[in-house]
Amino acid sequence: MLILNWLEIHIDTNHAGLEAVEAMLSSLDVDGVVIDDETEFREFLEDNRQYWDYVDEDLERRMEGLSRVTFYLQADEAGFAKLGEVRIALEALRGTRQDCGSLIMSLNNLADEDWENNWKQYYKPIEIGERLLVIPKWEQADPGDRVPLYLDPGLTFGTGDHATTRLCLAALEKTVRGGERVLDLGCGSGILSIAALKLGAAAARAVDIDPMCLDVAYENAALNGIGRDTYTVQVGDVLSDEDLRAALGGGYDVVLANIVADVIIALAPLVRGFLKAGGVFICSGIIDGRAAEVAERLRGAGLELLETQERKGWYAYVCR
Repeated sequence: MLILNWLEIHIDTNHAGLEAVEAMLSSLDVDGVVIDDETEFREFLEDNRQYWDYVDEDLERRMEGLSRVTFYLQADEAGFAKLGEVRIALEALRGTRQDCGSLIMSLNNLADEDWENNWKQYYKPIEIGERLLVIPKWEQADPGDRVPLYLDPGLTFGTGDHATTRLCLAALEKTVRGGERVLDLGCGSGILSIAALKLGAAAARAVDIDPMCLDVAYENAALNGIGRDTYTVQVGDVLSDEDLRAALGGGYDVVLANIVADVIIALAPLVRGFLKAGGVFICSGIIDGRAAEVAERLRGAGLELLETQERKGWYAYVCR
């Protein structure tokens, strides 16, 4: 009889974060999740007051402010590879949403040190579009005719494997032909702006609200032989910081934003101020349920949608 080993993975969130966590997992083809919701637990107690004396007080304390998503993966190569995808996407969610609780991921029957070794072991070079090859820094690969993009994702978003990053990179390689000035809003690991420079852009500026991204993006640039003479990373919020917007200036050939729908909607009125005449705005991080709304807001801000791409329920727009 064949005995399969399974990984039981928990992601701790709150009621507000359940939809976001489920959408993240679904985008990675992880379905069949089990939901433990604090709100439903409280409703159960309210509807069954006669059983209050039988409710374990430890259970009440554990459920207070906590909702949990549980899913299972086979403990094999494919399972560990998928686990790596989930980890990176979870860090992205943590960086863009402040209302989802702790977003701590835990595993049963797998030691932390084993996890750290396994997720790197199964993360392999990724071909993107026609020109790029994303290579984790711990891997050796011959890029052949492709442009190699070396990356250490650390704990920030942007390994190249997430659908939104793939969409942005594919659009970017069609857009960059040499000599462009690029602005990367919500840069994470810096993958998009660094890719632009590797593809031939003359200079790039990158911005993120997370201070961690400053060192990670510069380190990834250094892995690719890119110095601070052509690449600048800043920490700040372009939506609320007028001085930052003024410092960034305008006249960019390409502006990138791989964030989330709400932030792209808020950015839409600002984009034309960053772009030169005829410049291109590439945006993604848009789940299918928000795609039409985002497109409408982009058009409302005076942008023309040149191209729409979809991958695994995520959308990307190329605008002018």
